[in-house]
Amino acid sequence: MNRGGEYSRDSRYITTRITTDGRDGFPVEPGRYRLVVSRACPWASRAVIVRRLLGLERAMSMAIAGPTHDERSWTFDLDPGGRDPVLGIERLQEAYFARDPGYDRGITVPAIVDVPTGKVVTNDFPQITIDMSLEWRLYHRDGSPALYPPALRSEIDAVNEVVYKDVNNGVYRTGFAGSQESYAAAYERLFARLDWLAKRLEESRYLVGDTITEADVRLFTTLVRFDAVYHGHFKCNRHKLSEMPVLWAYARDLFQTPGFGDTVDFDHIKRHYYTVHRDINPTRIVPAGPDLTDWLEPHDRAALGGRPFGDGTPPKPVAPEEAVPAGHTPPVT
Repeated sequence: MNRGGEYSRDSRYITTRITTDGRDGFPVEPGRYRLVVSRACPWASRAVIVRRLLGLERAMSMAIAGPTHDERSWTFDLDPGGRDPVLGIERLQEAYFARDPGYDRGITVPAIVDVPTGKVVTNDFPQITIDMSLEWRLYHRDGSPALYPPALRSEIDAVNEVVYKDVNNGVYRTGFAGSQESYAAAYERLFARLDWLAKRLEESRYLVGDTITEADVRLFTTLVRFDAVYHGHFKCNRHKLSEMPVLWAYARDLFQTPGFGDTVDFDHIKRHYYTVHRDINPTRIVPAGPDLTDWLEPHDRAALGGRPFGDGTPPKPVAPEEAVPAGHTPPVT
């Protein structure tokens, strides 16, 4: 939080890429890399969804950190003995320091770690999912969707840019505002963009084109946290998502689509925000609500046309070892 001013995100990421030709020194190799995520984090949740939609589970393993962290970093407290079974570390910080002992930036998720060396390769979250679509294509499942098709890339990029500035990061700019003035500006900017998105989605099932793309993934991870966290905790309270009919139906449509809702852990989401952000919630009390069963109500978006996976097919059910625990989310079928 920037007391007295506007919130500014530290965007100094490790931009090394894993590519088909290995031009940064890290070629695409199945089994070599481990994706480290927390289900609480919206930026990491993008990578979880894209990995599942594209069927990269066998090519890139996944470590799930616990929902809370301290000033040092995310921990693997969900695993036996508090260590990731593949990397053998207790804290994600260890993989960052293995890459750079003097690393002084955020220990963030998602991060991709090179298993043989134990070093972080990248935490550049916008590029990670794009590269999953483009560089890892050889290892996509049969029937995987085209999340970043060539003909739509310029439009997807344009939509992603404004959604990131005004919505994905906009809720943080609102929640972490250090003055009434900066809060008011962020609040107005956020809801103006949500109104713009609702207008865009009135007659279009998806944000760009008639199938799910990278743009839908990026918006969904903010919308799915809106009522549980951002409305109250971040004071984004002009309306709840459930009071914005178009966006609420759109979000439910995606939630009920295989690969989206079956990755969402509302328990982790709430425990992270309400426990870690002590400046905002000093009591660290985690709210009991909202009621999650509404996510399974009919959305009626299919009447707008569109084909979720284009010429492809839905992903298979989540592997048991990666399933969201029962009770942490509605039972998506």
